[in-house]
Amino acid sequence: MRQVPGRDRVGRDRVALFSFAVVCVLAGGNAVGIRFTNRELDPLWGASLRFGAAALVLLAIMRGMRLEWPRGRALAGSALFGVLNFGVTFALAYYALVHLHAGLAQTLLALVPLAALLLSVAQHQERLRLWALLGTVCAVAGVAVVSRAPLQADVPWQALLAMLGSVLSLAQSAVLVRRLPKVHPVVMNAVGMAAAAVLLFAGSLVAGDDWRLPERAATWWALGYLVVAGSVLTFVFYLTLIQRWSASRAAYVFVVIPVVTIVASAWLDDEPLTVSLLLGAPLILLGVWLGALREAEEQGERAETGG
Repeated sequence: MRQVPGRDRVGRDRVALFSFAVVCVLAGGNAVGIRFTNRELDPLWGASLRFGAAALVLLAIMRGMRLEWPRGRALAGSALFGVLNFGVTFALAYYALVHLHAGLAQTLLALVPLAALLLSVAQHQERLRLWALLGTVCAVAGVAVVSRAPLQADVPWQALLAMLGSVLSLAQSAVLVRRLPKVHPVVMNAVGMAAAAVLLFAGSLVAGDDWRLPERAATWWALGYLVVAGSVLTFVFYLTLIQRWSASRAAYVFVVIPVVTIVASAWLDDEPLTVSLLLGAPLILLGVWLGALREAEEQGERAETGG
């Protein structure tokens, strides 16, 4: 039976679709978990504990699965991926989440697919189209609407810039994976999280963080979730998705994640569902669809017709 090209081929990839669903659900709780750990632990120290523990879990899984340690370009690429995807991204995100509610932070992360598309264009992986430009304008307008409320509430502008920096770092790491030798997702995440943990521990030391373990049960529960569900499972499935789909298409998870996060944050963290958040979030999500999702659909249609 002949294989169906384009979107049908992607639609029938059950592994990718399952990975997409798992990442959307599990990653939706990450920002809430970070908010809880930040209340007791210094941000970089909390991030260090999270990714250090997750790296140990993944190394144990590697041993159990008898997976080989990468060498040469594969090792260097995995480490660079980890520094960007876990080190830089979450150093900025943990700082931002000291001041931002989880729902707002994850809504800003909905810009990742659009950022990934624009970075892919800049690095000659994809072509820039009109819909991408329209999506950028729409998404920026959404960010402006959403940002109005926290600025009025005396949230530091540095926190907003840090969150946007996290978006760019996360998007670039997704684009980078497409250029690297293919490595088993468990192995790449184990190497990447280990490299990021070293960077985060060093940053925590320089920042003068108080290196102590949590005392509150809520912090331990949040940290446990971030290690197992929010790091090990989420990013193994995320890398599986990136290796099967393009960077911008795989990043669609960040369109769905804010919905999960806002619901979880309203339930667990008493986040107010303000008018600006409710008005701005749809604009951002619409911008991402115009700039990234529509682009991917057009590529699928061209593949089907042989254009």
